[in-house]
Amino acid sequence: MSGVHPVADWSTDFDVLDPGYVADPFTIWDDLRSTCPVAHTGRRGSTWLPTRYDDVVDLAHDIDHFSSTQISVIPVAGGSPPEGERILRYGVPPISADPPLHTWTRRLLLPWFSHRRVEGYQAMTAELCGRLLDGFSGRGRADAAGDYAQQIPVRVIAAILGVPGSLADTFTGWVRDVLEFADDPERRRRGSQALVEYFVDEVARRRSEPGDDLLSDLLGSEVDGVPIEDSVVLGIAALVLIAGVGTTWSVIGSSLWHLATHAEDRRRLVAEPDLMPFAVEELLRAYSPVTMARVVTEDVEFRGCPMKAGDKVLVNFPGANRDPAAFEEADSVVLDRAVNRHVAFGSGIHRCAGSNLARMELRVALEEWLARIPDFSLENGAQVTWAGGQVRGPRQLPVVFE
Repeated sequence: MSGVHPVADWSTDFDVLDPGYVADPFTIWDDLRSTCPVAHTGRRGSTWLPTRYDDVVDLAHDIDHFSSTQISVIPVAGGSPPEGERILRYGVPPISADPPLHTWTRRLLLPWFSHRRVEGYQAMTAELCGRLLDGFSGRGRADAAGDYAQQIPVRVIAAILGVPGSLADTFTGWVRDVLEFADDPERRRRGSQALVEYFVDEVARRRSEPGDDLLSDLLGSEVDGVPIEDSVVLGIAALVLIAGVGTTWSVIGSSLWHLATHAEDRRRLVAEPDLMPFAVEELLRAYSPVTMARVVTEDVEFRGCPMKAGDKVLVNFPGANRDPAAFEEADSVVLDRAVNRHVAFGSGIHRCAGSNLARMELRVALEEWLARIPDFSLENGAQVTWAGGQVRGPRQLPVVFE
């Protein structure tokens, strides 16, 4: 659902939930960069949208004026917070925290997503992709989003957290409730509540039955000699599930959409598999899924814009990655792009802690798919639907193949 009225002027009244924005934000960003590079809207509160690479990066690094304590693109309106949100009284650190909470919670996470750890998840990810492909590769058609892209990250993250992969559909539903249904506050509350209640039970169980998993590790960790509060453990667990699932399946799905609609790139990647590391970075740049928010801490002028304390600013990493001032042929996918300083994983202190894992999952998902289904295209007449708001990616992606 979009706002109550259509957008008449994107520079003064933008709406990230507008169907046109969800379907094709790229044209809108291109227009804004040349006319109003930092757009504003009064919908759902005073909010700003930068579209240039340098502006987005500078904003992300200015933690004094732009706090991460409110990261939702669309705030939940009205009423008191549900019990689940009260339990998460520190939010979902480190992404929703400023220093010093950000610093030590991020330090706890990083070892679980190091290069060495991620290498250990690779065989599991490849085996999972193979099983998924077994389920539909003989049918000649599939929903590349629902049958494949959306099934991979949730099961990998479940293994890291030590929770059952059999609940993948349930987890995915909660993540979607939190991220995708920005104009349905009741659904967002319901998803948040269910997710937190699940992890409350898991924390209680893991205290008596610890395992070799992230959740057990957090429960056994100390900071300055003091055990971590349950609220922080729950927040980190919720973050790993939400951030690790919705973002990665979105970029896997977007990459498969690109290959289904750009036969020359698909054929080249099949013929030149050594291009895959470059292709992964380029697809991350071109189809960056995540837009985060910051809240203005005090009145400040940014690029000539008078921002007021309490305003939201959308840290438009996807728009930055399409800025022609930063990238040649910014709106084209160049599979062998050698210099690629994209900010798909953010910039500054909040750069994604799970970037190694996301890269591996995207690479393996594409390699396994192309090994089994090298020639595929969109199903004729079928509709591709996209999710938008906080995380953009295809929700339904019907493809056909021999």
